[in-house]
Amino acid sequence: LPPPGPALLDALRLTPGSPPGVAADPAALPALLPALREYRCATEAGALLAIEFTGLAEYLALLRAAARALAPFGSSVMFYLAAAVSDFYIPASEMPEHKIQSSEGPLQITMKMVPKMLSPLVKEWAPEAFVISFKLETDPLILIDKSRQALEKYRHQVVVANILESRRTSVIIVTKDSQTPLSLSDEEIAQGMEIEEKIVSYLQGQHTAFIEKKV
Repeated sequence: LPPPGPALLDALRLTPGSPPGVAADPAALPALLPALREYRCATEAGALLAIEFTGLAEYLALLRAAARALAPFGSSVMFYLAAAVSDFYIPASEMPEHKIQSSEGPLQITMKMVPKMLSPLVKEWAPEAFVISFKLETDPLILIDKSRQALEKYRHQVVVANILESRRTSVIIVTKDSQTPLSLSDEEIAQGMEIEEKIVSYLQGQHTAFIEKKV
């Protein structure tokens, strides 16, 4: 929903009256109207279920519940796992009960590896689904190798590989047999197009082919 974050409030204006009202800034309407139309269309059709989460345990539990609920639909299900889950965390059992006192001196924290959810998702929770994960790196020299290692390890279908500094304008779609770069041109960027449009459009075609192979 453009503009994102606090900037969305800048797109709204107070209107005088009793009681006062709120109206959209005319300059913001070209970006807001299409997003609002699509949102209304999805919600009225019952095609959007927004589920909020804040912590790692909550995310993993909700992902498992969603996967198990969708598993009966087989290959028609797509998991687009774009949540930026950290690689490290502190288990709840190891969190301090009270505020850590600075008077006790420097603090050392030992973090644990986050449980990998791709393996149970692919093997147990929804074994027939079309699963897409994301691989973000800062070193382009290892990006493709890391993506292929993930495909080999977890046996899912697609990795969307991207570099931190260019993630909003270019990605590489990596599968077992191919790697396909997708990028925005300068003209597309100027028009406000986002790379997700190209990613979703391409993956929709990949998912359709995946379903047809399963039939």
